[in-house]
Formats: sequence, C-alpha cells, structure tokens
Amino acid sequence: MLIHPTSFDLSKNCLRSDNRLPEPCSHRVVITARAVASFRQSNDNHGIYKIKCIGSDTGSIVKTAEMELEPKIDNGDGGNGWYSSGGDGGGGDGGGGDGDADENEFGPLATFQEVMMETEKRGATLPADMLEAAKTIGLRRLVLTRYLDLQGSSWPLSFLMKHFGMLRNRMLADPSFLFKVGTEVVIDSCCATFAEVQKRGKDFWAEFELYAADLLVGIVVDVALVGLLAPYVRIGKPSSRSAGLFGSIRHVCSSLPSSVFEAERPGSKFTIKQRIATYFYKGVLYGSVGFGCGIIGQGIANMIMTAKRNIKKSEEDVAIPPLVKSAALWGVFLAVSSNTRYQILNGLEQVVEASPLAKRVPPVALAFTVGVRFANNIYGGMQFVDWAKLSGVQ
Repeated sequence: MLIHPTSFDLSKNCLRSDNRLPEPCSHRVVITARAVASFRQSNDNHGIYKIKCIGSDTGSIVKTAEMELEPKIDNGDGGNGWYSSGGDGGGGDGGGGDGDADENEFGPLATFQEVMMETEKRGATLPADMLEAAKTIGLRRLVLTRYLDLQGSSWPLSFLMKHFGMLRNRMLADPSFLFKVGTEVVIDSCCATFAEVQKRGKDFWAEFELYAADLLVGIVVDVALVGLLAPYVRIGKPSSRSAGLFGSIRHVCSSLPSSVFEAERPGSKFTIKQRIATYFYKGVLYGSVGFGCGIIGQGIANMIMTAKRNIKKSEEDVAIPPLVKSAALWGVFLAVSSNTRYQILNGLEQVVEASPLAKRVPPVALAFTVGVRFANNIYGGMQFVDWAKLSGVQ
C-alpha cells in the first residue's frame, strides 16, 4: 500500500496557529512530503503530513506545519492515488514510499511555479509530459536539474533529450546510461572480432560475411541489452489499467522491475515472484530482439554471399546459413545466455555503484563497468560461436 503526495487546493483554506483549517481565506494548502517520518498508519489509514500554506497572490509560503489528513490509497490499479513525479513505479526515480527517504535521495518536490522559474532561468523548455506533471503533481528537483543539464548539453545529446523520451527517461534515472551503451558497443565490437578470429582460425576470411553479419547485429543488440535492463523515470501518473486481457498483461508488466536485481527504492518494492517474472519477461523481449536482428543481419549476409558466388565461385566457399534457423539461434542465445549474463552484470554494477567507495570516487564505478563488460563480452562472443557451430548454423 503506497501513500503518494500531491499539490491541491483545499477550498482555499489556510492554517491557524494551532495547525487546524479555519474559515476560507485566500491561501492554499500544499502537501509537500509523502508520509513523512511522523506518518502513522492505523486501521483508518489516517496519517500526519507535512503541509505548506501558500499565498495565492504572492506565491510565498505563509506557514509550514503538520496536520492529520485522510490520504487516498494506491492499491496498484492505477486509480486515484496521489503520485509523485520522477518515479517509475518499478525501478525508476523513486515514486512512492517514505517522504524523507525520497527527499534525501531525489530532492524535494518542486511546485509548478518553482519549476517554471528554474526553467526560464536556464532559457530551456519542458516537454509536454514533464510540463503536465509539473502542473499537477510537481517534479523532483533532481529530475528537473538533470533534465535541464542534459538539455543544455551540446548537440546531438540536447536534441535527443527533447525528442526521444525513452532515452531521456533512462538518462534521468542513470546519468551513466550512455557511457554504458558506448562501452558495450566498443567492447563488444572489439571482443567479437577477437573471438571470431580465434574460433574461425584460417577460415576467418572465407567466412568474413558471417563475421560482418554478427558484428552488425551485435551493435544493434548491444543497445537493446543495455536499454531493456536500465532503470528509467516515469513522468507523471501511471496509466490506469485498461480493460481486457492485453490491458491486464500490460499493467502487470509495467509493475515489474527493470532487472532482476534492481535495487529497491522508496515506493519501488518488488516481491520474489516479480523478480522471477522479470527474468522470463526480459527473456521474451531479448528473444524477440535477437530473432528480428538475426533476420535482418543474416539476411544481409546471405545476400552478400549469394552475390559473391554469382560473380566468382570458389571451392573454399562455405554453405550459406539458413536464414530462419540463424535468426532462431540469435533469439534463443539472447533469451537464455545474454539474459542471464546481463542480469547478473546489472546486479554487480548496482552493488559497486551503491558502495561508499564509488560514491566518493565515481570513476571507480565506471572502471568496474568497463572491466566487467569486457570479461562478459569475451565469454559471450566465444560462447555464441560455439552455439552456432553446435547448432549447425555456421
């Protein structure tokens, strides 16, 4: 059961010195923290909340106090609970849970006026979903600051932040996301080349088209491998559950963590069943990506091989791999091997990133990312060639 904050007008009431709501006046009461340390849960689900009384004419804080309110309850069905922005409900930026913990990690909620002042100060603009969230429920200061910093970056990052929400939300949750993607692509390309040369030996140049196809597909797959397990920020209220089977499935999937070992944050608590389900859910996603990329990559390779054979045939030519079977191999490999290895890798990275040493010296976490991904790619590249040969595809 989660208690969520919001900002709203209580019939234009303001606070007396005894913290009670008196007769109507020209002020509005704003809940500024979610179920703070003084929150007590009883049978009637009442709680003590920190609130502010803000003058409607000046926008300044008239009084800050605590009072007892009856909260709306989020029962997990995406109903009328009070939500904070900046959380992804399952591995994002910490929506839900204890207000003080949230505030310590992600900063306090900024009101719409504060968000607009900071945005105008930087000469920036907010995308529609962030603007709507700022108007209705506010934005966590850390989320706002990160977005404004990223939008102020040089091209093409600033362009991507404005127009690609999936990348933006992952960068807001993990500023090192692009570093991890770049590291994965560079290391995988180098390691794949090394592994292919070692495994194919003297047949490397005769099978060069196969290597090129593997490399091309590998780059696309690298982005998917990192992106599908990365935590992300979900801006605004979660969508309500849609009717029908597909609506229910979508609702269940959206409540899963981003990865099996995703760290729990305030409002992001996951059961063992959810973590197990995440492994199989990501396996299905990885398998789909692998099969699709396999069809494209192997299809290109087969076209090149066929064209070369039409021009000049050689006794050293290897058989053209079956397209569907090769794509199926990619799908199974990603769903089983890659899914398992990258889930473990993500967990190790999170342990290191959360360590006191990495917090004091951030390059430690980056160096660990490079090292562990290097080892993982060496093993994964060699394993794929073994799988391909054992399956008879290559």
